[in-house]
Amino acid sequence: MSGQRGRVRVAVVFGGRSEEHAISCISAGSVMAALDPERYEVVPVGIAKDGRWVLPDPGQRLALTDGALPEVTGGTAVSLVGDPEARGLAVLEPGAAVGRALTEVDVVFPVLHGAFGEDGTVQGLLEMTGLPYVGSGVFASAASMDKEFTKKLLAAAGLPQGDHVILRDEHGAVCADAALLGDAERERLGLPVFVKPARAGSSIGISKVTDWAQFPAAVAAAAAVDPKVVVEAAVPGREIECGILAARGSGLPEASLPAEIRLRPGVDWYDFAAKYLDDAAEFDIPADLTAEQLAAVQDTARRAYLALDCRGLARVDFFLGTGPDGADRLVINEVNTMPGFTPISMFARMWGATGVDFGELVDRLVSGALAGGARPGR
Repeated sequence: MSGQRGRVRVAVVFGGRSEEHAISCISAGSVMAALDPERYEVVPVGIAKDGRWVLPDPGQRLALTDGALPEVTGGTAVSLVGDPEARGLAVLEPGAAVGRALTEVDVVFPVLHGAFGEDGTVQGLLEMTGLPYVGSGVFASAASMDKEFTKKLLAAAGLPQGDHVILRDEHGAVCADAALLGDAERERLGLPVFVKPARAGSSIGISKVTDWAQFPAAVAAAAAVDPKVVVEAAVPGREIECGILAARGSGLPEASLPAEIRLRPGVDWYDFAAKYLDDAAEFDIPADLTAEQLAAVQDTARRAYLALDCRGLARVDFFLGTGPDGADRLVINEVNTMPGFTPISMFARMWGATGVDFGELVDRLVSGALAGGARPGR
């Protein structure tokens, strides 16, 4: 171990270049507070919105305070060393041709959400360093981040999902042009539809369209976040989520007790403000499900995790409604390979209801990453 007194040295990486920068900061604050100081030595590593890596200045705010979102700003500039023998970070000093060694780390917890963090990019960088890290590898991270390829892989595994269209031109190239959704597709999808950036989270850039006159503006809003735009048919039903953890040792991944999100009267849908800024939702943890519904949610969540080749953890989001035959209809909405760890985030709350408290949850993730060691990108 490289830490003091034999403690494991954990680099907690947060912030990042995506629109989910602030949520990552809040998640990291919760993770660092949960790491047992008797076992772990934490090395906070912030990524500013412009991509600079820093050891944050003392007092870096990592919480939502009076409605103000946190942001990584100043600090000592550092870089992750690509040489596996170095196993850590280097300080980048002005005028220095080569950074000097700062510290070694044993494991990395990349508490990053969205592009340039959760999408396989940072995972690829970590693979080059030879450092073990929490969460899915390159392939699973990239595929789960891209809603188009999530849907394709889930479909290949026979898992249920809603109707959708990816906007492409006549040559098959991605093109965020509202005119590309033809009359036949509009009739098939119906209204309302949700227009989404293909590679984003926290409901950023998503619009609910209840009139086709709103559609061009919705496509433009999504394309401002990601040039690939997904148009999804609304799926009526209850919003159910389920957490997945890798098993201790071998065996199938473990599924948490599911949760249900219920929007308060007057709230149209679960957008960014409803998730993080407004008191707009109520949560049933665990969700009120029959034994058959519980088994279906947990089994389908495990299958989705395995179909995408996930590692360590994931949160699988569902709609639970009723099909034309009157039977339950369970539809996967998306799979999140690095769910939020904020005080209100569902992943930790579901595991808490299942009997795994926050400290144990974080410990399992770090211990599992260490046990797996450095592995080829996937």
